[in-house]
Amino acid sequence: MDREDEVLTTATQPGHEDAALLARVQRGDEQAMAMLFDRYSKIVYSVALRVLRDAASAEDILQEIFMQIWRNPAGFVATRGSLGGWLAVVTRNRSIDTLRRKKPTEQVEEMQLPAAGNLADESERNLMMEKARVVIAQLPAEQRKTLEMAFFDGLTHSEIAEMTGDPLGTVKTRIRSALLTLRKGFQA
Repeated sequence: MDREDEVLTTATQPGHEDAALLARVQRGDEQAMAMLFDRYSKIVYSVALRVLRDAASAEDILQEIFMQIWRNPAGFVATRGSLGGWLAVVTRNRSIDTLRRKKPTEQVEEMQLPAAGNLADESERNLMMEKARVVIAQLPAEQRKTLEMAFFDGLTHSEIAEMTGDPLGTVKTRIRSALLTLRKGFQA
């Protein structure tokens, strides 16, 4: 067992493990790269998907980000923050750049405009969405963040607990409490 393997097994903080994995990646260790991918691919993909709203484009960003790490693992500076946070910011920025580079696929004069739908249904839907926004904005910050991670980022309770460092039971309780508050808000 070499020194980095010992660090990986004895480290208690993800930052130490990440530094050891990045050192191994710098030496061309594919297993270390696979471990980083397993640990952070869900974060990278969910951020890209949230910005781009297109699964194929989000997968492209995911691949680009991890290829960047493989080619230049020293690009991450541990003193500036966590690897997960850095990856989320880099992914967000890369996704926004991708959106800016996209050009409209159709000419404006050639675009077909849909016929007006049922205005009553659309109005009711808009009122419900506004009510949901108000109720969600009034939730305590921990409940709101956990609810957003579960429903908007598509993360499981276990993934949320892992990302936030909160116990699994706490994550489940926060989501349940938030949903009960939403239900009461809609019934009012």
